[in-house]
Amino acid sequence: MLLGFTAVFGAALWYFQTQAYYTEVAASEVEIRITRVGGGETHPLAADGLRAIDAETSPLKFRACFTTPASLAMLTETYEIYDAASPLTAPGWFECFDAAAIGRALETGEAIAFMGERDVAEGAHRIIAVFDDGRAYAWHQLTEEYAEQ
Repeated sequence: MLLGFTAVFGAALWYFQTQAYYTEVAASEVEIRITRVGGGETHPLAADGLRAIDAETSPLKFRACFTTPASLAMLTETYEIYDAASPLTAPGWFECFDAAAIGRALETGEAIAFMGERDVAEGAHRIIAVFDDGRAYAWHQLTEEYAEQ
């Protein structure tokens, strides 16, 4: 009896954490914006082949994968680098977003993180990581204020 309850509870927990609340978002409904150095002003970032997921249950569930024609040289000169980037894992079925690989690339310098939009949702910034070959990823991350609590 206890084993059966545990199995059902575990299955329900897995479902609600990885399947129930996430929905794919149409590319036409997502605008990737990036913050300029020194002014806080945001500008649209070209995002080709965009795939995104989100959920209404938390501002931290947004993830996106895309490519951008913008070069890292131009991006680093024009837009605000974000040193505290920490990609959050995505559900396994959203295969284009590998938080561990993105995190390693940020640590080694293979990718660079930028401030997408500050306070895109209460307590969350949108962060963008860009690789030299144009692959790019976006996610929402707790603001410094919320992360310290």
